[in-house]
Amino acid sequence: MSTSVPPPASAASPESTTTTTAVIDLDLPGPRISRHVYGHFAEHLGRCIYGGFWVGEDSDVPNVRGIRSDVVDALRALQIPNLRWPGGCFADDYHWRDGIGPRDQRPRMVNSHWGDVVEDNSFGTHEFMDLCELLGAEPYVSGNVGSGSVAEMSDWVEYLTRADDSPMAALRRANGRDEPWRVPFWGLGNEAWGCGGNLRAEQFASLARQYATYSRNHGGNILYRIAAGADSGDLHWTEALMRSFDDLAADPAAPAGPFQAVSLHYYTMSGSWGDKGDATGFSTDEWYTTMARAHRMEELLTRHSTVMDRYDPHRKVGLVVDEWGTWWNVEKGTNPGFLYQQNTLRDALVASTHLDAFHRHAERVVMANIAQTVNVLQAMILTDPDTGALVLTPTYHVFAMNAGHHDAAALAVHLRGVQTRVVDGAELPLVSASASVKDDAALVSLSNLDTETDRTVVLDLRGRDVVGHDARVLTASALDAHNTPQQRDAVAPRPHAGVRPHARGLEVDVPAHSYVTVSLGLR
Repeated sequence: MSTSVPPPASAASPESTTTTTAVIDLDLPGPRISRHVYGHFAEHLGRCIYGGFWVGEDSDVPNVRGIRSDVVDALRALQIPNLRWPGGCFADDYHWRDGIGPRDQRPRMVNSHWGDVVEDNSFGTHEFMDLCELLGAEPYVSGNVGSGSVAEMSDWVEYLTRADDSPMAALRRANGRDEPWRVPFWGLGNEAWGCGGNLRAEQFASLARQYATYSRNHGGNILYRIAAGADSGDLHWTEALMRSFDDLAADPAAPAGPFQAVSLHYYTMSGSWGDKGDATGFSTDEWYTTMARAHRMEELLTRHSTVMDRYDPHRKVGLVVDEWGTWWNVEKGTNPGFLYQQNTLRDALVASTHLDAFHRHAERVVMANIAQTVNVLQAMILTDPDTGALVLTPTYHVFAMNAGHHDAAALAVHLRGVQTRVVDGAELPLVSASASVKDDAALVSLSNLDTETDRTVVLDLRGRDVVGHDARVLTASALDAHNTPQQRDAVAPRPHAGVRPHARGLEVDVPAHSYVTVSLGLR
C-alpha cells in the first residue's frame, strides 16, 4: 500500500495549512436530496452476483436461501435504498423467462459481454426480488430493449406486479410466489448507443416511447420508467429523448409520460479506455487527473440539466445517473472480463465529490447507482474467492458517513478562499463540500483533494443555533491505502477531534487527502 507521495505532517503548520470559509444558511432548505442517489448496481458480471451476492443454498458460507448473509448485513447497515439489476450490458442479452422455475431446469446462456463465460441462470427474478426484500431495498429492474421484444418486457412487468389470475400472474404462482412484488423503478434498455443495440438517438427515442407504453402499471404498482440515456457528454442523445415527450411545458401539474426519467453514464479514470490506469501504485499526477475527471460530473450534470430545462421547465423528468464510479485496469491475475479492481482512499474521494455534485443538483438528479456493489469496479464490498473473507472498502465508508443526507433538504454551501490546481488546462478546486438539513439536524461533508496540504474550513453557520456537533474523518497516510482481509480497517472512519468553536460557527481541520463529515444539532 505504498505510494510515492509522502504522508502529511502530523500537525498543521502555517506553511502547510490554508483556510477556506464555507457559508451555510441553515434556515434556507433547498430541494430534497433523494435517498435514491445512494443507489447501487448489481450486474451479472464477474463475481458480483455469483460469489458476491449468491453462494447457493448448499454453500458453507452462511446464507439465507442462497443469498450471502454478511453481504446483506453490510448493505443493510448502509440503508441501501435501491438495487439495479440485471445489467448493464448483460440486461440487453437477458431473457427473463430463462431465470424462473426450478433452477436445475433453467437453460444456460453465454455471457458474451463479461468474460465469455456460461451463465446457468440460477440467480433470476425470484432470487433478485428475494435479495431486495432481505436488503430492504427497492428493486430497479433493467429491461431488455437490445435483443428483446415489447411483448417480452410487457410480460415481465405483468409477471412481477399483477395480482389477479392473468397468464403471467398464474405463471408466477406456479413458480412459488403468490403475491405480486412492488417494483417502482423500470429501466427501458441500457446504453442503447453502444452494447444495448448501437442505435441512433432518434431511433431509440421512438423505441423508448413504444416500450414504455407497454410497460404497464398493474393494480397499485406504479412504474417510474427510465429511458436509457447518454454516454457522458452526448447532449444530442439527451435532447433527442427530451424532444420525444409531448409538451412538458403546457401544464405544470400534468405528469411526464410515457417515461419519467432519462439516464446518464459516466466513469472516472486516470488514463484512457485502452489503459485506464492502475488502482494502486499511482503517481501524484494520476491522483490529480482522477480528481479533475471526477469533478467533471458537475459540468455534465449542469449541461444535461440545461438541455432538459429547455424542454421541461417544470422539471417533471428526472435525471438518473445509474452508472458512475471509477474504472481501473483489472488486478493482475484476474479475468480481464470480470472487472475486479482494488478500492483505495482515492476511490473514496471520487465518491465523496460525486455525491456532493448530486446534492447540488437535487432538483433534477433523482437517482444514482454506483457501479458496482460487490467485487466489480468501484465496489462497496470485496469478497475473497478462496477464504470467503469480506472486506468493506473505503467507498463503503463514504456512503456510511453520508447516511444523514438521505431525504434531507439540500443546503447551499458558498465556499470562499478555495485554492485550485491546474490539471489538463483546467482549474480543479481542492475542496469539495455539501450540506443538508432534516428536522433539528444538519450534516456537512468536506473533502480535501490536496495530497499534501492540510486545510482549515471555517463553517460560517447562519440562521439557526448550533447546540452540538460530532465529526468523523476518513483518511490514511498513503494515497493508495486500501483494506484487505489482513488489514480490514486500514482506511476506516474515526472520530475527529479537530473541530473547534469559531466566531462564525465552527472551525474544522480537514487533513490532506481526507474526507470529513460534521453532524450538527440545531434549534
